[in-house]
Amino acid sequence: MWALILVSTLPLVTPFYVPGVAPMNFHQNSPVEIKAVKLTSSRTQLPYEYYSLPFCKPDNIIYKAENLGEVLRGDRIVNTLYTVLMNLDKKCEVLCKKPDDPIKLSVEESKLLAERIQEEYYVHLIADNLPVATRLELYPNKEEGVEEEQRKDTQKDIQFEHGYRLGFTENNKFYLHNHLAFILYYHKEKLEEDVEHNYRVVRFEVMPKSVKYEDIKADERNTCTLPETVAPIPQEIDPTKENRILFTYSVHWEESEVKWASRWDTYLTMSDVQIHWFSISWSSDDNILLPLHVYGFVWRILCRKTLPHS
Repeated sequence: MWALILVSTLPLVTPFYVPGVAPMNFHQNSPVEIKAVKLTSSRTQLPYEYYSLPFCKPDNIIYKAENLGEVLRGDRIVNTLYTVLMNLDKKCEVLCKKPDDPIKLSVEESKLLAERIQEEYYVHLIADNLPVATRLELYPNKEEGVEEEQRKDTQKDIQFEHGYRLGFTENNKFYLHNHLAFILYYHKEKLEEDVEHNYRVVRFEVMPKSVKYEDIKADERNTCTLPETVAPIPQEIDPTKENRILFTYSVHWEESEVKWASRWDTYLTMSDVQIHWFSISWSSDDNILLPLHVYGFVWRILCRKTLPHS
């Protein structure tokens, strides 16, 4: 109730939009746009625009005036080249360029990428206003030398991180996550017979991977094949010279029993260290800063009071 009291005590202003109050319905094969938000690091506390790094860029870069962007302080939501269609899997696709003509990073670009990786920057994307999260499967009671079959029976702890890590360091070398495996979950709305189903996005996950560009094979349609090994040779970024890289991605859809009104629950279970602060714009002049769990609690109450449980 204290959250409702907080809302009721605010001055009357023009109506605002809370993400999720207006559901977006998709049909089979409808486009689901993947947008970029920003880069963040808990080490530097300095956010950067997505295209401040040499990612694949569309010919026409459009900064979206999304409502979610208006309630997230400092975010500039922008279009990307990722092509995702509702409930249509994609094994692997080169985002831009080709294996025989990869992206050529200058020394300055390579140095900047390595610097951002060292500073532990995360990349933030959204699909249908839902932020991407990295799933972490932890085995707190796992013992050394346990076989894979035995590990399946071990209790695992599932956690999520906002966004995905730009890359990682190992032995004083820098490696870029240049392949993104998107996993999106949809909830199918029940409709009358002979009526096309509505699909709603209820979760957006990513599994980032680093793969050396020479090991990526692709055809003329940009359909690619990654090495079958569990641990492929990663894509190193040498800050002292020019580097060649490729960005690739895959898409996998899964049906979920989670209803649209509860789709933010995953984010609300994140630990305090992972909480992101949201700025809800109540008017053009006033901003109130709320932690994500308060923001989400208010959203869930408003959502369930104004919409049917679907």
